[in-house]
Amino acid sequence: MNAPLSDAEARDLARRVGESMYAADAASRDTLGLELVRCEPGRATMRMAVRPLHLNGHRICHGGFIFTLSDSTFAFACNSRNHATVASGCSIEFLRPAHEGDVLTAEGVEQSLSGRHGVYDIRVSNQKGQTVALFRGKSTQISGTVIPAE
Repeated sequence: MNAPLSDAEARDLARRVGESMYAADAASRDTLGLELVRCEPGRATMRMAVRPLHLNGHRICHGGFIFTLSDSTFAFACNSRNHATVASGCSIEFLRPAHEGDVLTAEGVEQSLSGRHGVYDIRVSNQKGQTVALFRGKSTQISGTVIPAE
């Protein structure tokens, strides 16, 4: 059995996992323009500037983009310990609209990790600190790692 990682080693591993996932995530990075701000053990933060291509027929940010920002943040948080992990379910509550020019920040935090299953809460806020949406994701670890195990 491997020795537990120190806090510094766990933070470094999470950062490297985040960098590796982000480099391979063309959908989040290139298509949507999401920015990975940080990836830490059980936590992640991502950012998205609301552009005209994100607007729906009401001229507000389409909920699917807010959901994707949340889901991507969830993915980084639940994979941060270098165990390949996928979503097993999720839900979102939209609390206020986001408008063109807003900068949305999604902060994901692990609430529970037991065996192969985890629960993560993601809060999406605008540049004024107002909560735009709350997302809860449930994860399941699958076989493998994100980056080669050392």
